[in-house]
Amino acid sequence: MTTEWPRFCELPDNLADLSAAAAAIVPVPYDRTSTWKKGADRGPLAILEASHHIEWYDVATGAETCRHGIATLEPITCGKGPEKLADLVDHKVSELLRSSILPVVLGGDHSVSIGAIRAAAREVEHVSVLQIDAHADTRETYAGSAFNHACVMARAREWCPVVQVGIRAVDADEAPKLDPRRVVWAHQINGPGAQPGWHERTLEHLTGKVYVTIDLDGFDPAYVPATGTPEPGGLDWYQVVDLLERVASARKVIGFDVVELLPTPGQWASEFLAAKLVYRFLSLILNPHQPSR
Repeated sequence: MTTEWPRFCELPDNLADLSAAAAAIVPVPYDRTSTWKKGADRGPLAILEASHHIEWYDVATGAETCRHGIATLEPITCGKGPEKLADLVDHKVSELLRSSILPVVLGGDHSVSIGAIRAAAREVEHVSVLQIDAHADTRETYAGSAFNHACVMARAREWCPVVQVGIRAVDADEAPKLDPRRVVWAHQINGPGAQPGWHERTLEHLTGKVYVTIDLDGFDPAYVPATGTPEPGGLDWYQVVDLLERVASARKVIGFDVVELLPTPGQWASEFLAAKLVYRFLSLILNPHQPSR
């Protein structure tokens, strides 16, 4: 028996029709590669359910963004390894990009982003990737796979330029291979080592077209405790949203993902933050001429 998934923002048929939509939500309930707390496969459903409680009117942009049309697709399921999953996500994201529909992938562990990034790099000329994350995710292989969640940015940088923001946890083998011009460490944003101008440095190394991958552990766990690998010292809501606004204003965002929500009893605020983040970023992308307030 097939269970029908809820629509993003519980939109009516006329606003959820893929043929007229500006964006499409692609749920990917997959968690075969996470290495600490399991349950990220329940993240997409939790985000969709939480989205039903979002006000359609986005205060920051002064617009009811959902009226641009936001379709919710059937979830991509995969009982095999992350290599097969990448193929499935790649295929769906490619279809959306060729149809000029903005893909929004909901994970799932971070391995779900690999296929989306590969599709973006192939389908869109001169694209770059912005990563917001606690972890560099640049291991060449991990747990026997080059498509593990710990390898997503190693694969991404093979296909296009990358910029990494909020990083505060790396393996000793990863550190020498990171490009210091393209990494904004969390301690350069927060704390006694904070450096002005990190937004400008981020934008400087992004190309004109950008795919954004957002691991929710990029936020400080005070804001998103419900994630599988929390790291202290992360970003807050306004730091993330301000960065996304600057990117959406100065570059063309061609797609994004939000991953690594681990629904946890009593932590529904994390689920709502993830859903609100998706809606706010869509608002910034789809209402480019609306002033932020």
